[in-house]
Amino acid sequence: MTDAMTDWVPTGVDEEVPSAARVYDYLLGGGHNFSADRALAENLLKVLPARDMARLNRQYLDRAVRFLVGEGVTQFLDLGSGIPTVGNVHEVAQKLNPAARVVYVDNESVAVAHSELMLRDNPNAAAIEADMRDPEGILGHERVRGLLDFSRPVALLMVGVVQFIPDTDDPWGIAETFRAALVPGSHFALSAFTWDNAPEGMRAAIEVFKNSRDPIFPRGREEILRMFGDFTLVEPGLVYTPEWRPDRASALADASRSNLYAGVARKN
Repeated sequence: MTDAMTDWVPTGVDEEVPSAARVYDYLLGGGHNFSADRALAENLLKVLPARDMARLNRQYLDRAVRFLVGEGVTQFLDLGSGIPTVGNVHEVAQKLNPAARVVYVDNESVAVAHSELMLRDNPNAAAIEADMRDPEGILGHERVRGLLDFSRPVALLMVGVVQFIPDTDDPWGIAETFRAALVPGSHFALSAFTWDNAPEGMRAAIEVFKNSRDPIFPRGREEILRMFGDFTLVEPGLVYTPEWRPDRASALADASRSNLYAGVARKN
């Protein structure tokens, strides 16, 4: 997409301020981004292997959703879902189980607008514009309650999003509130930026993202592990994205270039 083709852009979007969702879209080869997003992404690529990070994270999401459907999960709440691209949660889940239900949540109006367009003929999927820092509002939202039955297992997804929540907003407490709403048999899938493998690169990335609407807050392994609370991690535990139940493609990936930890945990 070129900046001239923006009639679809929701009212009030500032095209001069980059957003994480649109930067991620660009890194994955998408077309729903602006010049400012592309410029930030190119600066990010100077300090981190950001395209590899985005691709490996997306592949992890695909494997996690397939695993969850295999565990009998038919309901998904995807927080920070971003702009639709190939391999969305509903596409992966509904290919395996057409009855699967998915609600996408994002605070970026471009992401939600395109999600709504994609889902207009899909009665088992919806998108809402909301901030994951308001778990009560999301859990009580009429579209969420209309599609998801919280008396049955739900898969909570926070894939590549918690690094945008500062410590002052207590991402651990946010995750706990969402987890508490889930019944036994539910799962929680998460991935997040970490300092551990490339501390200097991440420090430089923090500076890059200061020029966006979404500053980043990478964390160490133990801080990310706390997000799971008392849920039980399934094998192989918390690992770099390509190391989580790798398929043939991810098994060949260089885990040191992923810079995101990933894991899936179950509520017993």
